[in-house]
Amino acid sequence: MIALIVTTDPATIAFAQAVLRDAEIECYVMDQNMSVLEPGIMIPKRVMVLKEDVAEARDILTDAGIAKELEV
Repeated sequence: MIALIVTTDPATIAFAQAVLRDAEIECYVMDQNMSVLEPGIMIPKRVMVLKEDVAEARDILTDAGIAKELEV
């Protein structure tokens, strides 16, 4: 799996998930519950996709307007 987005912004994560699911690309959010272990610390979450879906997912997220959030 490859991390496409790493952010602490829950709105960006929710939007990316919705866009990817609408395009029928499986995605997973990693580190989602890490802040439970350390309350008060903003731990970045990662939106992950399968390696074979990376190019298509990048194109879709770029078209959706969140290209600046994508990992290099």
